[in-house]
Amino acid sequence: MTEEQSGSGVDALQRALGYRFRDSTLLRRALTHPSYVNEHPEHVARDNQRLEFLGDAVIDFVAAAWVYSNYAEFAEGRMTRLRAALVRTETLAQLARGVGIGRVLWLGRGEEEAGGRTRNPNLCDAFEAVVGAIYLDGGMAAAQAVVEQFLGPVARTTLDQAADHDAKSRLQEWSQAEKKVTPRYRIVSERGPDHAKVFEAQVLLGDRVVGQGSGRSKQAAEQDAAEAALELLMSDSSSGGFVREP
Repeated sequence: MTEEQSGSGVDALQRALGYRFRDSTLLRRALTHPSYVNEHPEHVARDNQRLEFLGDAVIDFVAAAWVYSNYAEFAEGRMTRLRAALVRTETLAQLARGVGIGRVLWLGRGEEEAGGRTRNPNLCDAFEAVVGAIYLDGGMAAAQAVVEQFLGPVARTTLDQAADHDAKSRLQEWSQAEKKVTPRYRIVSERGPDHAKVFEAQVLLGDRVVGQGSGRSKQAAEQDAAEAALELLMSDSSSGGFVREP
């Protein structure tokens, strides 16, 4: 990649990010893979690894705060799962592709020939490094604004995909893989007139109640119970917190 090609690509990247650097050397460092430094020690002093460390922490905080503010109805376990989906390697690599980071990475010859511009770890690391560079260049508010513009669409896609894969199915997959048992459901009560009944359901793993829920139908109550069980199981995989059947 020539300096001219890099310049036009970096301009496009800054437009896609909605942020223009005051200190362009920070952005250059964020886009410099360790392989390039190894091959050009006389020209380049630093790679992007330290900025990646910083950006990782910034993104994790911004994502956690954003989920907390935008999903007030979510319990801790569900917030944790959504945040993890927002900051995982594959997600950040896809965001890097979207803003064109791969085209402007500075790579060593070997890494270039090995397809380094499209590898998820390289793209994720560079995206984190760019966010770290924005934090140093413009402060936390600037970094937060850049990161938050991407979170909404990713969160909606993540939640839509989770909705397609219903709670009962996810609980069954988890319980069979981790506990070698199949969840059992039981309706423990129903109340209200025939046209507006509310059902209460419990889900059990073995002899232990791991979730309880309610709904306007038996199926909806069982789904609610499965969701409650998943939140418990994801936040504490040990059996100590499970409620034993009376």
